[in-house]
Amino acid sequence: MTSPVAEPTPPVLQARDLAKSYGGVTALDGAGITLRSGEIHALVGENGAGKSTLVKILCGVVAPESGALALDGEPVSFAGRAQAVNSGIAFVAQELSLFPDLSVRENLFPQDPLRRLGLVRNRANDARARPVLDRLGLKVDLGARLGDLSLSEQQLLEIGRAMLADPRVLVLDEPTSALSRETVGRLEKVLRSLAAEGLAVLYISHFLEEVLRIANRITILRDSRVVLDDEAIGRVDLDRMVTAMIGRSLGTPEPSTRRVARKQGVSDLELRLDAAAVVGRLEALDLRARAGEIVGFAGLQGAGHDAVLELVCGRTRPDQGCVRLPDGAEPRSMRHAFTHGVALVPSDRKGLGLMLDKSVWENISAVRWMGLQRDGFWQRSGRHRRLAEDLMGRLELRGGVDSVAGQLSGGNQQKVVFAKWLATDPTVMVLDDPTRGVDIGVRAEMHDVVRELAAQGRVALVASSDLAELTELCDRVVVFQRGRVVAELSGDELTQQELSRSMNAGFAYEARA
Repeated sequence: MTSPVAEPTPPVLQARDLAKSYGGVTALDGAGITLRSGEIHALVGENGAGKSTLVKILCGVVAPESGALALDGEPVSFAGRAQAVNSGIAFVAQELSLFPDLSVRENLFPQDPLRRLGLVRNRANDARARPVLDRLGLKVDLGARLGDLSLSEQQLLEIGRAMLADPRVLVLDEPTSALSRETVGRLEKVLRSLAAEGLAVLYISHFLEEVLRIANRITILRDSRVVLDDEAIGRVDLDRMVTAMIGRSLGTPEPSTRRVARKQGVSDLELRLDAAAVVGRLEALDLRARAGEIVGFAGLQGAGHDAVLELVCGRTRPDQGCVRLPDGAEPRSMRHAFTHGVALVPSDRKGLGLMLDKSVWENISAVRWMGLQRDGFWQRSGRHRRLAEDLMGRLELRGGVDSVAGQLSGGNQQKVVFAKWLATDPTVMVLDDPTRGVDIGVRAEMHDVVRELAAQGRVALVASSDLAELTELCDRVVVFQRGRVVAELSGDELTQQELSRSMNAGFAYEARA
């Protein structure tokens, strides 16, 4: 763990009482932060806490509605990102801003390459870039097409480009999300050395074990406000950080979300992953999901649980190991998986789940008839209308079978997505954020449907960004980080606090267990 700085140095960049809202939704409410030369300052908070908005204000991307910024103690107002860059503030966003069809060299110097008589001086530019890339441990051909580099190499290159600007403040938003553990360790050493040379580093990360290891000071946001302000890292531990982020002590009981007891093992069928791996996304995973069981998946974006869903649905083939569906088949494609009893309820119901310009009954019959061809070559509208009516009643779906799907409420649209997969009589339900964007009443109804499916002997896999949903619905939850399982929670351990702790603490949590 990095020792806290004994005597804080004067602020380089300071924000006070910042407020910002979007469409009536408060993003920041009196928030601020102080960045000092020679320090790595961590900014932490759950999704939606206000971190991104605060960073965008510091970097000139958006303007605050109120509050103030100061650079070296003098008031400052950035008219745009370029002005912030010219003031010595470099920003590396989580989403890469590189150009895949240009060379590595062209990406490093997109606007200000060294020139002579109007011609770009490649050797001189390479001489500028190579020491920075060597420092990051990035061994690449500067003339290579950037799109041919791995995601990890591209992320390091983005950081290198920011370092080439010789900034006074370096802002890194989730800089290690695509990096291996070995590369993370190398980057941490680089950041420590940069701080020792006088750079002020703002480090935004969900990986709390990294924060404890690298930061000198920490600020935590919750619900658009600062709840832990400029604290020395030596005065906080993992429990205090998680408590500040979620607003409850780890020992405080959650609001009642008791799961409905279901009969387990209603048959001997099970879904199996045997040492299944996807290069760069998922390490060898052994997983069993029994008929009658609801298994949850949790993790930050790209943690690996999304790869599991794709393997089960046949969208991705394992690079090693295998996936076996309850009937023994190994999914070779999405169509093959659906033929063998897999159903997919996606999070993007409008883009992937529905034909918005078609009727309810046409949507409900789409997979059964067009995809699986179970009802013959010709569409039998009478049979499909009756099937739609039955499922609409079962799901309490409001509207008529001839209603246009795009004109239904969000909750009823999601019920149509459920209905079209129930029409296929699946054995495995893959649910990716199944209640995103629906109200609490529809959410409860959807949960009842999933419980009913499990009670009938289906396997249900639920990935959700809503921790309350996972704790309320699932029998157990498997937690992923950087392609590995770091925790599996069930029974009394399956709480929102423990989920948040394991998702964010990751390998530190695994070591504790």
